[in-house]
Amino acid sequence: MSPNFEETIADLTDLDKPLLSSSLIDLSNLNSEELRSFEQAWTTIELNRRRQIMDRLIDLAENNFELNFDNIFRSCLKDEDAEVRSKAIEGLWEDEAPSLINPLIDLLNEDSSEKVQAAAATALSKFAMLAELKKLRSCHTAKISKALVAVFNDESKPAEVRRRALEASASLNQPQVKEAILEAYQSHDSKLRTSAIYAMGKNCDPSWLPMLLKELGDVNPEMRYEAAEACGELGEEEAVPHLIELINDSDIEVQLAAIQALGKIGSSEAKKSLEQCLDNPSEAIRQAVEQTLGQLEAEENPLSFRLRTPYKMIQTLKQNKN
Repeated sequence: MSPNFEETIADLTDLDKPLLSSSLIDLSNLNSEELRSFEQAWTTIELNRRRQIMDRLIDLAENNFELNFDNIFRSCLKDEDAEVRSKAIEGLWEDEAPSLINPLIDLLNEDSSEKVQAAAATALSKFAMLAELKKLRSCHTAKISKALVAVFNDESKPAEVRRRALEASASLNQPQVKEAILEAYQSHDSKLRTSAIYAMGKNCDPSWLPMLLKELGDVNPEMRYEAAEACGELGEEEAVPHLIELINDSDIEVQLAAIQALGKIGSSEAKKSLEQCLDNPSEAIRQAVEQTLGQLEAEENPLSFRLRTPYKMIQTLKQNKN
């Protein structure tokens, strides 16, 4: 172990020493010996200090892609504090290794904290996406689907956990997932219904469109917002006239969601309606429209480097299946 690493570990345990970014970067990419030393020291660190360290490591990793604290975050999934465990899950947002699936499912099913369970469900969403894109083995896909749908169907689970499980499973093109989405949509629980609308968009099945168009007129702005977002995910031109109406919605968040959705659909009618909003009296609307039109222009330029969004990739896969 390097002297810098040993000094960093000593500073972590000393409450009188500030948490300096220049020192914390020494915790990146620890080898097995260094990780054992970190774990031994970690148990002696005061709780608030541990939480602060987790926050700083997350920020550092987000701002510098060369830094990797995944082995520390994985280790902290077993921390005695629920807040630390939740932050550890957050820190693993880029970790797509299948070896993370089982620990997340265990936390989803067995953790004592509702917050940790919900965070674990949300973290599994990226693996559901990878499964639908055929980037995971079928055994992993089955395990993820079974765990998430089972949690949604378990009415003894907290509503927040059930919601996040439903949302996480949404990208899976499976009958049991579609049944869960429909059940949530038909629920009397407004939060579950909102999650169902979100899930319809992530599910990328055009058969959800009639329900989404109906919810664009819901009295609840949160439902209108999610419905607009979902219409954008589906990418169906039939939704364009309805989304155009929402540009003048009474809720600014709904307006912005409609603008983004029109940009995702990207038809000539959608583009024309956005161009007409460049003189909108609202600066927020004008800025959103300008950004959306800029993205559309970049996509239409054959010389530009186009990143295909996940929903478009899934649509392509499902069209190929059909």
